Amino acid sequence: MANGQGTPSRGDAVPFCPSARPTQDGAFAFGVVGGTLEERRVGYLEGRVPVTDELLAMAGPVMPTQVFRFGAPCAGGACTHFDGADCKLATKLVQLMPAVSKNLPACHLRPDCRWWKQEGKAACMRCPAIMTDCYTPSDAQRLVANPATPVPARV
Repeated sequence: MANGQGTPSRGDAVPFCPSARPTQDGAFAFGVVGGTLEERRVGYLEGRVPVTDELLAMAGPVMPTQVFRFGAPCAGGACTHFDGADCKLATKLVQLMPAVSKNLPACHLRPDCRWWKQEGKAACMRCPAIMTDCYTPSDAQRLVANPATPVPARV
């Protein structure tokens, strides 16, 4: 539920990570990476697609995380981006990357998404530019993805 300021409040249900690996328990595809080499963008699927051998084979010769975005239950303390309360990846995403969308993407992960629950619309405006495995990251993407990058203080 939103807190009246456009930012969702935290619920008790385990949130889903929008940058999961297809090998994680409960993983599903929710987006397809497209765009150009210079501007990769995620297109959101009409629903959650279960991970199957057939789906993974569609990635062809590249890694599935270069073609699809996967969601799965948040790994919490087993993830290097989790600080015990929040996803530092989501915080850095909002603070270090520019928005790439003016409207909320049509994403079926949003109701359960950790980034949405934690950072609200600001995370969604940047999410289409995120790839789990990106081999040509921008400087900002490199900083955001590195667990050793300190989380900037909020202004």
